[in-house]
Amino acid sequence: MSQKFDLVVIGGGPAGYVAAIKAAQYGKSVAVVEMERAGGTCLNWGCIPTKSLLSQAEFAVRLQHAEDYGFTVGNVSFDFAKVIAKSRKAADKMAMGIDHLFKKNKIAAFKGLATILRPGLVEVSYQDGKPADRLEAQDIVIATGAKPRTLPGLVLDRTTVITSREALALSVAPKSILIVGAGAIGVEFAYFYNAFGTKVTLVEFAPKILPIEDDESSALLLRKYESYGIEVLVGTKVTALSVTESGATAAFEGKSPKGGNTFEKVLVAVGVEAKLDGLLGPDIKLDLERGFLRTNADYSTSLPGIYGIGDVIGPPWLAHEASWEAGQCIDGIYGGVAPQKGHIVPGCTYCQPQVASVGATERKLKEEGVAYKVGKFPFIANGKAVGTGDTDGFVKLLYGAAHHELLGAHVVGAEATEIIAELNLAMNMEATVEDILATMHAHPTLSEAIADASGVAFGKAVHM
Repeated sequence: MSQKFDLVVIGGGPAGYVAAIKAAQYGKSVAVVEMERAGGTCLNWGCIPTKSLLSQAEFAVRLQHAEDYGFTVGNVSFDFAKVIAKSRKAADKMAMGIDHLFKKNKIAAFKGLATILRPGLVEVSYQDGKPADRLEAQDIVIATGAKPRTLPGLVLDRTTVITSREALALSVAPKSILIVGAGAIGVEFAYFYNAFGTKVTLVEFAPKILPIEDDESSALLLRKYESYGIEVLVGTKVTALSVTESGATAAFEGKSPKGGNTFEKVLVAVGVEAKLDGLLGPDIKLDLERGFLRTNADYSTSLPGIYGIGDVIGPPWLAHEASWEAGQCIDGIYGGVAPQKGHIVPGCTYCQPQVASVGATERKLKEEGVAYKVGKFPFIANGKAVGTGDTDGFVKLLYGAAHHELLGAHVVGAEATEIIAELNLAMNMEATVEDILATMHAHPTLSEAIADASGVAFGKAVHM
């Protein structure tokens, strides 16, 4: 017999669990189907454990430079397995929190593979041979997320040629690693492995690392990575890999690494593709766009009563965007609110220095012929940054020349991923430079650089 619910959510990640909780808050009966455990890829194999690893990497780097802070610590060693284990504990703790929220909101959780047999009917199959369950619901939300993709000639064996998932479970730091792709994932892992003594070669086909970021942000991070001893090859393509007993040998088109073309590990971080495995029954077909679910303005798919949110519907493939979409979708279904699709989406990369941005890049404004003013303030002139020794980076703000509205914000430096929140709020509220200059920023703080950069844009700088 089928179990009946108002809503079935397929996927328990940042999109899925938020959608389920939001629907429960509307008094709806909700079931969530997740193949692994609550939290999805982000919590278990992405955002949370990687931030734990990056925090430990930053600590390792500070220990290496302890004398700069007046400390003598002697020889420092590390247990890489314990470093990895700590990140797994962070993921475990957060997953337990999601389980608690499900119980608190009386959400039924099913651990299995969901297949939509028809609108309103989902079958859940189990690997342990347990008989399948059938769940009936007026509404179905697909939030299955995405999975790492690869490139022609780069075959993943999950041992030598790996994805970020396998990288999060290595018990021994590799002596050398080739990282293919210098987006956020590739850049973050490059910083992490370098901090623990791995010889890192970072390859990017685009002419710069972090290709979607403002050119000045990418250029500064490139210089820092080269100063760390990370070999960065931009404008370069890995055309083939062959796995050997000692690792993998790569063929390159463009630049060639100085240290040779054989590596103990190869991490492929070239993007993602929609996770649709087993999702659609033989009588179900949903429209796709570039391999991702195509959705309408209200997140509905091409079949009635079936919605899509999060990474499965396409870029920007960010957890906060997925959760935001979940709220919009559920409010649209049950709250009578006209849902929106995100257009002001902050992006964050958690290496050191951190990189964060929201809105337009200077490159985009030039391409679109928009008249703008630039305000850029370096952290070397910020009191808090000088006091803590975190002087790498800057705040760069782009304002409309005519109306002084904030069009884009780019931050590189310590705590950039926290600082960006104020600028995201400013863009959402259509704040002008006058609004920001009228806002009192506490002293000494890194966020003072926002006011200083705003002053620079219109010739009102005090500290430059």
